[in-house]
Amino acid sequence: MTALEATAGLETHEVLNQPVPPGDRDLWRDDPVLRTALAGSGADLEALARYGAALGRAELREAARDANRNPPELRLFDSGGRRLDELRFHPAYHRFMQLSTAAGYHSIAWEGGAAGHLSHAAMVYLASQVEPGHCCPLTMTHAAVPVIAGAALPGEWRGLLLSRQYDPSVRPVAEKAGATLGMAMTEKQGGSDLRGSTTRAERDGEAWRLTGHKWFCSAPMSDGFLTLAQTGAGLTCFLVPRWLQDGRNGIRIQRLKDKLGNRSNGSAEIEYHRALAWQLGEEGRGIRTIVEMVHHTRLDTAMAPAGLMQAALREAQHWTTQRSAFQRWLIDQPLMRAVLADLALDWQGSLALGLSVARAFDGTGETDRAFARIGVALAKYLANKLCPLVVAEAMEVLGGMGYVEDTPLPMLYREAPLNGIWEGSGNVICLDALRTLAREPLAGEALGARLDAAAGLDRAYDAALAAHRARWGGGLAEAEARWFAERSALLLAAAALLQSGPGPVAEAFVATRLAGERGRLSGAIPPKLAESVLAAVLPPTD
Repeated sequence: MTALEATAGLETHEVLNQPVPPGDRDLWRDDPVLRTALAGSGADLEALARYGAALGRAELREAARDANRNPPELRLFDSGGRRLDELRFHPAYHRFMQLSTAAGYHSIAWEGGAAGHLSHAAMVYLASQVEPGHCCPLTMTHAAVPVIAGAALPGEWRGLLLSRQYDPSVRPVAEKAGATLGMAMTEKQGGSDLRGSTTRAERDGEAWRLTGHKWFCSAPMSDGFLTLAQTGAGLTCFLVPRWLQDGRNGIRIQRLKDKLGNRSNGSAEIEYHRALAWQLGEEGRGIRTIVEMVHHTRLDTAMAPAGLMQAALREAQHWTTQRSAFQRWLIDQPLMRAVLADLALDWQGSLALGLSVARAFDGTGETDRAFARIGVALAKYLANKLCPLVVAEAMEVLGGMGYVEDTPLPMLYREAPLNGIWEGSGNVICLDALRTLAREPLAGEALGARLDAAAGLDRAYDAALAAHRARWGGGLAEAEARWFAERSALLLAAAALLQSGPGPVAEAFVATRLAGERGRLSGAIPPKLAESVLAAVLPPTD
């Protein structure tokens, strides 16, 4: 059935100069930057093409709107007063979970493909453009797989976590077709300093019993959680199943967090009341065990902001190509073109850097692993510092309409700060990068090799790299951590762009981000550079 067009001729006026709804989009086909970056990479391009086409449909954008306007409902008790401790989600949320699970968002990295992590990173980028909330449980499920590998767990946890069947039913994991994992780490007194955790673990045969409170529990309807608790040997990592064969585990939801954004997804405060748990890793080495999960979630928090930026820029482009002011289309106005070009450089640099780091996750050598450890921190830091600025500028392009929930810009704006907070806020990430350099000489060597690989491709890049090495080589104080992270990340992004083939985007990125041909705020770039960037990244207008 063909949908009827909305009525433009109204009783008091005719609707003019308003962009038409975009209809179905294809997030893969319409993103030549992504397709070019992945060409010949070994990533599963067919899977990405199917996923991008499905996510871009107009009905999925409406479903995303529904999922975010109808957040999960906390149901602590049934009608008779018996405890449930459950969340009920809008059907639109389940629709996204089913789509992304079937696509392999959570599993493709572990299924044996040559570029599984790169394929996963691209899926994070695509999904974040439409409905970022459902990415949280899938990202944690993906990241938990290497943590539970080899652990003595009852049942087939690994197989269920890798299943492409989404099963939201409330029942023991052994009876399910697929499972998801969440995380419950931070406590009121500790925040990022997990060593202050006070949750206690007591032996119960081969298992443990946990008692304590967790200030943040991500995705509380998951089938299990990775968590930390104190034993006699110190802080230890555990898997806490949500449901048991003989009933509900001792997990009590206290309340849901009333969050700024990420509204389709639940986050909660919980308490463990002698909750059954299974030990992961060596007793007393819980932080070392959980770091593996954090490492993989950080890649997703580096890719998601690139997706948010792309979504915001797509809305800005759609608006400017169909709306006129002062007898010219907005896209043809020189200052608007400068703004769009500048924002496109932030998006492209973040995407190129994130994909470069994802390739290192697929590497098998020690150098690849070393670069992945420091590279993911640098990519996460840069992309998340840029994302809120890019989304806000895109919102301003639309003017008042950008501030209205009829467009996706408000949702994107609420989402923009999240990945910069999750899995280590700015200071934590930058200090982690310095510690990695201090503890792992190979990480510094790998970082230097990545930067050197682009030497000779652009004179301005070479000069910026030499200046960076001169300051870095003199040793770094803790207070310089943000400077080091920002400059290193910008150089890495420039290197990734240059190595993909020197051209107008790479040249403009180096000139404006490294050589100083830019003001402090978006749009303050030379007109010639702006025109060369737009010619490369935006289709021509009539």
